[in-house]
Amino acid sequence: MSTLMNKIDFLALVSVKNANPNGDPLSGNMPRVTYDGLGEISDVCLKRKIRNRFMDMGEDIFIQSDDKKMDEFKSLRDRLSAQKDLVKVQKEGNKEQFARMACEKWLDVRSFGQVFAFTSKKKEGEKDTGGISVGVRGPVSIQPAFSVDAVTPTSIQITKSVNSETDEKNPDKKSSDTMGMKHRVDFGLYVVKGSINVQLAERTGFSQEDAGKLKEALRTLFVNDSSSARPDGSMQVHTLYWWKHNCAIGQYSAAKVHGSIEIRKKDGIEEPVVFEDYEIVRKELPGLEVEIIDGI
Repeated sequence: MSTLMNKIDFLALVSVKNANPNGDPLSGNMPRVTYDGLGEISDVCLKRKIRNRFMDMGEDIFIQSDDKKMDEFKSLRDRLSAQKDLVKVQKEGNKEQFARMACEKWLDVRSFGQVFAFTSKKKEGEKDTGGISVGVRGPVSIQPAFSVDAVTPTSIQITKSVNSETDEKNPDKKSSDTMGMKHRVDFGLYVVKGSINVQLAERTGFSQEDAGKLKEALRTLFVNDSSSARPDGSMQVHTLYWWKHNCAIGQYSAAKVHGSIEIRKKDGIEEPVVFEDYEIVRKELPGLEVEIIDGI
């Protein structure tokens, strides 16, 4: 695979229409909102979706979710223990070789990094073989996504029309109809920002080909991601901006690159309800070209 030689910055414009883009478990799964009222999608949520897209592409992924797995393992330890060569290196205490082999095996490890804090297990009567904890720093950094304008979550109460169980003493008794609450954002335009660091890519083996897979994952971020909270079509990547610098450290800082995309409401629009209510203005950065890709 080709070694990554050029720093990369990227930015994606994502619209949310009548969906819960990222529920907060500490707030009854309400959509995440900052103190200023801006909608938020955590970086962890975004990485989960990218990992899912990687799996759709047939890539080996270490952090798999319970609702989308490609193997039979029930835990990260089980997935790691199945790699006999890695376990052998772990017992030998060779951290560098362990990190290198883990990066070669799993795309998400060489992309985002990973902390392997698993000590070796010993069977009863066996001598403890020890173990190592290994931290891998990944070259791909993803920022939390925030909405351009404040969002107002809407909540509705949902009910059920059937009994979950039959009351043995009174079979005809109906249980309470109350089932819970559902929350949504009526509309919001969110901005996803990220970068790829060349120096860290050299250490994990993240390649030009891997960068291409990440680009495709971002372009198709919400493919196979529908649920009752995010109906199919309610979340959409409109545009992906992809900057490839001409050097390893970058011609401009990531802040300047991301800041070259200005998003503002069109004249006469007070409360945007569709993506077209915004005007996207791109400032030229001399010597740095941008690839503009339509999302799906």
